[in-house]
Amino acid sequence: MKPIKYITLFMAFILITAGCASKKKLNEANAALAAHKEMLTNCEQRTKDLEGQILELNRKLEMSANNLKMAQDELALANVKLKGTEDQLVLLKANSNQMLEQLNSASVINKAGAESIKASLDAIKQQSAYIKDLTKTMQYKDSVNLAVALNLKKTLSDFNDADVSVEVKKGVVYISLSDHMLFKSGSDNLSSGADKVLAKIAGVLNGQKDLDILVEGHTDNVPIATESISDNWDLSAKRATAVVRTLQKKYNVEPSRMTAGGRSEYLPKSSNTSSSGRAENRRTEIIILPKLDQFFKLMEAPAGMKK
Repeated sequence: MKPIKYITLFMAFILITAGCASKKKLNEANAALAAHKEMLTNCEQRTKDLEGQILELNRKLEMSANNLKMAQDELALANVKLKGTEDQLVLLKANSNQMLEQLNSASVINKAGAESIKASLDAIKQQSAYIKDLTKTMQYKDSVNLAVALNLKKTLSDFNDADVSVEVKKGVVYISLSDHMLFKSGSDNLSSGADKVLAKIAGVLNGQKDLDILVEGHTDNVPIATESISDNWDLSAKRATAVVRTLQKKYNVEPSRMTAGGRSEYLPKSSNTSSSGRAENRRTEIIILPKLDQFFKLMEAPAGMKK
């Protein structure tokens, strides 16, 4: 009987040992499967994130392409106007030459009268040259505005379009910054996040020494009154001054090029009847424009020209 008992015990031991080994392998397989599932989930999430980033980049690229197309159309229109002006100048010159020939052959016109008419024709020629030079100057200014705007769009492309916008209108470049990018609510103290965007804008401004900068603060129509700020006029002006002061002291923008001004609530971009409209109206605009003294000098007629 004992051999049978021993054999039975031995077989039971073998079965128990085999069962433990199989359970261990099963647990290891389940753990590996769980790890692979987690890796697969992470990969799927990463793929979704990348697809979202690709869609956003494509949207910004399409918007930049549209802006470039608009700028090219404006430049083409300016070239058409310039061509029309040049054609008028050619016609004026032809008419003046014809009149001079008629003067030389007309014996009924005395010398004094001929000289007077010739002086008038010379004045017309001078005025025509002035118009042509002024047209070329305006075309050059438009080209500079386009180059500055495209440079700014490229430099600020990593910011949300709802917070930063760049456009050319009324012959100058406008940069519009939402208030929460620069300031805390109801405050004229720049936030820590303002440095990033102002540093990039200052880099472009310092590369265009022949352009002036106007910084305007804008608010919504919700009244404000604190110990340091009396009303929206006060808030908008102080915010503009804070931006100008930072551009000068921290980023070395020449102060003689800059002007700070507050527009309060009186130049809204949207209706103040909704929270989204009020948020759009709370903004700071940096306007890049030609030096005013040089611009007015160009507008002056040359000496001796009749106005």
